[in-house]
Amino acid sequence: MKKKTAGLVVVLLLVAASGAWAYFRLSKGVTESALPTAVARKGEFLVIVPARGELVAERSVLVNAPLNVPNLQLIWTASPGAPVKKGDVILKFDVSGATRQLQEKEAALKQAEAGLEQAISNASIAEEQDKLELATLDHAVKRAELEVSKQEIVSKLQAEQSRIELDVARSKRKVQEAALEFNKTSAASKVAALRAVRDKAKAEVELSKTRITRMEVAAPSDGVLSFLMNYSQGWMNAKPFKVGDNVWPGSSVAEIPDLRSLRFKGKLEEIERARVAVKQAVKIHLDPFPETPFGGEVASITPLTEQNFEWPPSRSFRAYASFGAIDGRLRPGMNGRADVVVDRIAEAISIPNKAVFSRDGKPFVLAVTGEGNRPVAVEVLARNPDEVAVRGLEAGVRVALIDETAGKKKDGGK
Repeated sequence: MKKKTAGLVVVLLLVAASGAWAYFRLSKGVTESALPTAVARKGEFLVIVPARGELVAERSVLVNAPLNVPNLQLIWTASPGAPVKKGDVILKFDVSGATRQLQEKEAALKQAEAGLEQAISNASIAEEQDKLELATLDHAVKRAELEVSKQEIVSKLQAEQSRIELDVARSKRKVQEAALEFNKTSAASKVAALRAVRDKAKAEVELSKTRITRMEVAAPSDGVLSFLMNYSQGWMNAKPFKVGDNVWPGSSVAEIPDLRSLRFKGKLEEIERARVAVKQAVKIHLDPFPETPFGGEVASITPLTEQNFEWPPSRSFRAYASFGAIDGRLRPGMNGRADVVVDRIAEAISIPNKAVFSRDGKPFVLAVTGEGNRPVAVEVLARNPDEVAVRGLEAGVRVALIDETAGKKKDGGK
């Protein structure tokens, strides 16, 4: 009985040991399979310098509000970002203020026309009166000349008196002729002044009518409508112009950028400036189209750093990249990233950046095998923000993205 009992105990111990070993292997396999991994791939590795920025247009046409029109208020606008054709109505302003101004100008025109007509009528009446008076004096001169012609048949005294009366009549006629010319010139000057006032009032009426027609602003060119910032409430509260906003006469409300002149403007850190040069290839990744990279090249780089308005403030270079071909979906203001290709490594082995670990200052990766993760020493050839090119690893090898042994070694060191 003792032998049988001992044998049964041994069998039970063997079964328990086998179950524990199977559970350990199974739990280890589950743990290993749960860790994130990646496959090393072989191919051309592009060494890049990333630059974050946005799309800007080098050429654009400003859309301005009408001049000298009081109380300008937007009552309708075309949709921001909408494509427009030259001549399309894009802005409408409230015409009540301009209409009131037109009524005032028309009233002033009517008053000027009435004053001009009255001045012309008064000048005509005065001229006729002066001509009648001149005719009367001319008749008196002729009568005096007739009396003088009788001096041979009248007394000497009467003849002398006739000559005196003739001189007086001639003097009066000369005075009246001068008065006629003076009054005529004065009336003509007054009429000319009133006519100038009338013409000015008429021009202002025509200008007011033209301004009313300009209360509907048309697109000056083809493009995409983009509204400018309204700073009437201060820089901190600035927002793009919208319906209901009051606008200063003649101020710029919107702009229509030329989509053919779109460029990517990005911030280039000073530490990366020496690696970037004009004509280098660029891959532009825009936030609205994350799966579609746009090809281009570096067009220009600012010679000096520029201050930004972010917090904390910093200074950086500005790099401009041109597109190989403009996509119709692109719009100014789209944010994104431009990857400048500064070098190319042919037939390189690339893995995610997170797959490279460091031990004693030397890089290594954890190759995933059936027996567990095996450390493999590698040499880093180039590093990008998301991936790294290495030497010492075969293509197709699966590598771990987390070093599960780091915590254990740290605990053991304590």
